[in-house]
Amino acid sequence: MRLRALAPAKVNLSLFLGGVREDGRHRLATVFESLSLADVLELEVLAESGGDLVVCPSVEGENLAARTLAALRARGWDGPPVSVSIEKRIPVAAGMAGGSADAAAALRLAMAVAPGRAEEVDAIAAELGADVPSQLVPGLSIGSGAGEIVEHFEPLGEHAYVVVPSAYSLATADVYREADRLGLPRSAKELAARYQDLLAALSRGVRPRDELIVNDLERAAVSLCPSIVGVLRDVLAAGAEHALVSGSGPTVVGIWWGSGASERASEAADPLVRSYPRTVVAEPVTAEYAAPSLI
Repeated sequence: MRLRALAPAKVNLSLFLGGVREDGRHRLATVFESLSLADVLELEVLAESGGDLVVCPSVEGENLAARTLAALRARGWDGPPVSVSIEKRIPVAAGMAGGSADAAAALRLAMAVAPGRAEEVDAIAAELGADVPSQLVPGLSIGSGAGEIVEHFEPLGEHAYVVVPSAYSLATADVYREADRLGLPRSAKELAARYQDLLAALSRGVRPRDELIVNDLERAAVSLCPSIVGVLRDVLAAGAEHALVSGSGPTVVGIWWGSGASERASEAADPLVRSYPRTVVAEPVTAEYAAPSLI
């Protein structure tokens, strides 16, 4: 048996940062949105008994998908041995949760081979990282807690993104430490209020107000990688209604809203490519886009 699944990148349409929990993670109120920019995972059931194998040539060291399979085995998953290959298209260490997307896709593929208990899958996803639970079912969602408490919503109105990866990379932990140093975390009361604002907007199926389309980690990312400022400026100059850092950065995304958003984003991307060759246009996607299929 051979299966294929896409692992969509995510952007944080909103990201409000709170204080540190007892487990060391920061509290968040954030909107995740999955994009058509995606890694490709292929799973093959192995004929011979033995260990699972994960191959991802463009990423050095252990891939999060390998930890995913190991975690499944540790919890008693009795699927046959598998080989998983990953074609990376999502920029690495760029604030787009590429590793988390791969882990979530690996879980979807494994469950297609030998279904397990949903609560076990959810627990593994939460253990692997705060971004993994939101990507188990790609689409539009609000993440609270440290991002692991996920509420899914219907897609918003027509919009598109221009994604501008950086030549640099940022470690998520470094960005959070810088955010703490800069005093960026909000009070518990303010974080709760922003969560309610996001919940009200997405429950009505409307895009969040402009003042909610922000990323509290942006200042920290800029502090560590000042070249981000020029990218934000260039994306706005290209016509984006909003330009913000994706997650912990340093990738910048521009957002176009309304009818013909994809076409307008594509036109705007053409001149950006001259300065930023890895620029791509991406659209929001839902779970069907990433569902495993036979190959």
